[in-house]
Order: sequence, then C-alpha cells, then structure tokens
Amino acid sequence: MLQTLARNWWAIVLRGIFAVLFGLGTLFWPGITLAVLVLVYGGYLFIDGVLAILWTLARRREGAFPWGVFLAGLASLAAGVLTLLWPGFTAIALLYLIAVWAIVRGVFEILAAFHLRRELRNEWLLALNGVLSVVLGVVLIVAPGAGALAVLWLIGSFAIVVGILMIALGFRLKGMKNAGARRLAYGR
Repeated sequence: MLQTLARNWWAIVLRGIFAVLFGLGTLFWPGITLAVLVLVYGGYLFIDGVLAILWTLARRREGAFPWGVFLAGLASLAAGVLTLLWPGFTAIALLYLIAVWAIVRGVFEILAAFHLRRELRNEWLLALNGVLSVVLGVVLIVAPGAGALAVLWLIGSFAIVVGILMIALGFRLKGMKNAGARRLAYGR
C-alpha cells in the first residue's frame, strides 16, 4: 500500500490543493450566501470523493486495496451528492451533514494512519488530518446554532489546514518514491 501511495503522491497533493483553494475562497468571500456555500461545498465534496475513489480503483491490482481511502472517498461522494440534490436544506441540516462527513472521513483517515504506522514515517500527518476532521464534526454537532459566518470561517480554516497537511503528506510520499527508485537503481 505504501508503494502505491508513494507512486501516486501527486493525487494526495492535488486533493490538498483543492482543499486549500476551497478554504481560501470561503475566507476571502465571507458574504457568500448559504445557497452558494451549499453548491460550492457540495461540489468540493463530490470532486474529493470522485478523486479518492478513482485513485483507489485505478490501483486495485497493485497490492493491498486501500480501503480507508476508498471509504473516505465514498463518504465524501455521498455527502456531496446529497448536498447538491437538496440545496434547500436549512443551515442546521447542512451543518449536520458536514459534521457527519467530517467525522466519518476523520475516522477512516485515523484508521489508515494506524495501518501505515510500520511502513510510513510521520504517519502522524494523516492521523492529525483525521483528528482535525473528527474535531470539526464534533464542534459542529455540539454548537449547531453558531452563525453562518462563524461556520464559514471554521470550515474555511479547516479546509486550509487539512489541505496543507495533505500536501505535506503527498510530498513526503514523493520523497519516499524517489528514495525507492534510487535504491533500485543502485541495487540496495
């Protein structure tokens, strides 16, 4: 699984870039309406889910199947489709949808980090990403009445931090790919 992740480090970096761009968009345009937030966030979830699923399906014959990434992708895809199909949800319903998505995604990322702990140094980046997702979900469930602007800033900040962690993990994996290629070239 580590070999597959290292060979496809760019997909993790790409997901991180999309997360950072989404987060910056929410912070720079705080006057965004709830309808636009629903569509943008639904689109983000959809794209994130599709990229994760396609990546896992394309790599299914290259060793152990990365179930954690696949299930996190399914969770993102399902949340994105639900968000796009019913944009008239109230702000509270959207908050709960986002909260559930964040918790499910976070749990699967923590599980993936646990399974990679013997193969990947600094697997804590993936685990921290998962913990942040779970914390966001819990905060949104505990305080659903928070103002739309506060939630927007929270979601934007979360997306930026998660995106940066994913980019860092992707480049760490790229370094592992390059180190593996050098070992093969020199017969070590």
